[in-house]
Amino acid sequence: MRDAALGRRAGLLIPLFSCPGTSSWGIGEIGDLVALTGWLAAGGQRALQLLPINEMAADQHSPYSAMSAMAIDPIYISLALVPDFPGEASLLSDDQALLARVRQSAAIDYEGVRRLKRGALRTCYERFVIHERNRDTDRFRALAAFVSEQAWWIEDYALFRAVRARYGVPWTEWPESLRRRDPAALAEARRDLANELLFHQYLQWIAHCQWQRARSMAHGVALFGDLPFMVDGDSADVWAHQDQFRLDCTVGAPPDAFSATGQDWGMPVYRWDIIAADDFRWLRDRARRNAQLYDGFRVDHLVGFYRTYGRPKEEGEPFFTPSDEPDQTALGERILTVFREAGAHVIAEDLGIIPDFVRASMSRLGMPGFRVLRWERYWHVAGQPFRDPSEYPALSVAVSGTHDTETMAAWWDGMAEPERHQILDLPIVRRVAAAAPAFNASVYGPALRDVLLETLAASGSDLTLLPVQDIFGWRDRINVPATVNESNWTFRLPWFVDRLDGVPEARERQTSLRAWSEKHGRI
Repeated sequence: MRDAALGRRAGLLIPLFSCPGTSSWGIGEIGDLVALTGWLAAGGQRALQLLPINEMAADQHSPYSAMSAMAIDPIYISLALVPDFPGEASLLSDDQALLARVRQSAAIDYEGVRRLKRGALRTCYERFVIHERNRDTDRFRALAAFVSEQAWWIEDYALFRAVRARYGVPWTEWPESLRRRDPAALAEARRDLANELLFHQYLQWIAHCQWQRARSMAHGVALFGDLPFMVDGDSADVWAHQDQFRLDCTVGAPPDAFSATGQDWGMPVYRWDIIAADDFRWLRDRARRNAQLYDGFRVDHLVGFYRTYGRPKEEGEPFFTPSDEPDQTALGERILTVFREAGAHVIAEDLGIIPDFVRASMSRLGMPGFRVLRWERYWHVAGQPFRDPSEYPALSVAVSGTHDTETMAAWWDGMAEPERHQILDLPIVRRVAAAAPAFNASVYGPALRDVLLETLAASGSDLTLLPVQDIFGWRDRINVPATVNESNWTFRLPWFVDRLDGVPEARERQTSLRAWSEKHGRI
């Protein structure tokens, strides 16, 4: 069944970290969503797909390695919008110099940004304690109300962060009483670390207030989040729900197009029998939290919720859990139902090696999956011809690529000439190209770029979500799967997001996007 409430619309995939504004501290921040959604709305785009904004694990840049499935990473807080911040002039000269550097850096300097924000946010909190908590003001009571409303996740999270800071090691190396969550030890830690608990609750309250403001000023653009398949083993969630995870195994993906040997993500494996016996409470909480933050969310690595691929840390062969297809089908459909019950729109990342029974299950449930132009082919037909995008089902998401793929320009550069002609011979491409300027199919230029982009705008999919790099024809990648390097997750726009209206290239792209949305019924 088509999701009538969402309707036919177009949007872009832009990580929040990639779009800082002039007042941001070297990374896209919550406050920057207002300018970004304003630019999108003027371009006829009515959806913004973000990557996860969960608090990243220690020393990690990947938004898919989180120390909390619930908390917003404080790195995204806009200092300029924090009432307790005394201003940039209060920074020490070395910090002011560092701030200038991270603002002008071509890529995100996570270490520099975190160093700056840790100190500034601690200053904000200390001022809040003096001027608000100690005087029991309306703002302090607002924080207390927020903590009470969000107690279902924030209590464990704040305690985890405080104890983690005290010992400086993963929770598996804490004293045994805290490791096994002895009630008396937890109560003692809450008393001893009360100030540190409040600090982390304060940060989440500030992030919450800024997020709600940004959503209220989103210019009618629906915000889509991303629900990661897993969280880091050293996370508040795994510590709080230890019985629901196998710590002797790590989760990953079998060999596929991204990795010939498969992927090992280094995170614990779900114990689905225990999770089901608890009526999927933690997953319900995750969906509830995502519904609080977003109009909809993308389920990362959907197939893993049907069958999880695990690898023993010591000896043993990789395995799927559950192990048989009937149980896998039942599990996946139950989890997707749980996610939908939270009330937000749900779309599913069904890429990679997806068994036929999973696609059949998605069809029964009316769950929108992804249609990636380069991978939508008749794989079992001679020559493996591409599927015409006009034939994509309405209940789907048409994309030119994802945060894990090479850009459309790089894909075309590496494509064999016969495959290029297959694409250009598709009926919908010929129709779009007939009204476009002449172009050389061997050279990826603006004319060819726009024919492919408009083809996706004209596709049968109700929703299109195009990576921002493909809109401009850039070759910069967000992430290269199965690799750890200094460039992954550091991509940022070449212009400040609140200055896009003054950038001729950005204005031209905005005009083209709006024209395609109007022409193909996505406004």
